[in-house]
Amino acid sequence: MYIYNFKVDICLLLELILNLPLRIFEGFIKEYNMEFNLSAVSFLSEKNFLSIEEAKVYDVVIIGGGPAGLTAAVYCMRKGVSTAIIIKDIGGQVADTAAVENYLGYKYINGVELVEKFKEQVQQFSIAYEEGRSVVSLSDDDIKKVVLDNGKVVQGKTVIIASGKTWRKLNVPGEDRLVGRGVAYCAICDAPLFAGKIAIVAGGGNSGIEAALDLAAIASKVVVVQNLENLTADKILIEKLSKFTNVEYVFKSHVLEIEGDEKVTGVVVENIQTKEKTSIVADGIFISIGLDPNSDFVKGVVDMNRFNEINTDSFCRTSVEGIFAAGDVTSVPFKQIIIAGGEGSKAALSACEYIMKKD
Repeated sequence: MYIYNFKVDICLLLELILNLPLRIFEGFIKEYNMEFNLSAVSFLSEKNFLSIEEAKVYDVVIIGGGPAGLTAAVYCMRKGVSTAIIIKDIGGQVADTAAVENYLGYKYINGVELVEKFKEQVQQFSIAYEEGRSVVSLSDDDIKKVVLDNGKVVQGKTVIIASGKTWRKLNVPGEDRLVGRGVAYCAICDAPLFAGKIAIVAGGGNSGIEAALDLAAIASKVVVVQNLENLTADKILIEKLSKFTNVEYVFKSHVLEIEGDEKVTGVVVENIQTKEKTSIVADGIFISIGLDPNSDFVKGVVDMNRFNEINTDSFCRTSVEGIFAAGDVTSVPFKQIIIAGGEGSKAALSACEYIMKKD
């Protein structure tokens, strides 16, 4: 257990605000023993990540390094419980977001910068940390066993699953290279960047048409590329989109390549039947062919819905005692950064309460 003593920091803050000598407050602090135990070494820039110990049973094991997982980690460490976090890709979907304008505290911040802010906050704490590893299985024993893809086994009294979702990719040339420079996956996050510009939407299902609706209201032109001969989104969405005059459709075609050096300048589409290739000038492309929950490792362990999202109650509890879940991997609606963070905090508090009552 690490103790962080606020005495000096509070004195300095009061001296700065009130312009009074430091010694006045030192006595006050000493008299009332204002000491805070937050399991933290520092609230500045110290990095205190520890290696995960296989022999140790952690109070909480967190799976996932997106907004839900990282928020859960902060709350667990502030509660003083031993915590391990397993991260495959730091930031999750946020790292693929070009701009964030709907996260409280920032009028504008790009996804990579926001992820760095998240990471810096977690790095303040002395936390067991494993990055770049996937979870392959999770047991529902009294002491949960989380097995990683390198064979390492992490043990915990509780587990918080915050593994998020993964955007389905086109896997075409230019896609990975131009992410954040015209290639986008989240219309809610990035559509405002395309005001007055030309945007391609790959996908004619619900996610694709919802993206097209967001874009049509502000872009100069939207081109929907669908590999079928018609749209497959809900009728009400299609009807709403049909009211816009700046939307064009390319049916029975798929994106073959995304063009551009420093940023997207266009896409090459191919007609599936004729094999004819066409280059479309565009400022960006939204790949909206859906997301898959990163929940394979827990299939058959906890209850899921038909989309393989983990079912949770209002306390982020799953169907298995001691296993909690938060963020986009769950059935909670509206997949947003701020919602995932809130769910992560709830899951952490629920896990800590569970540990306290059980011990």
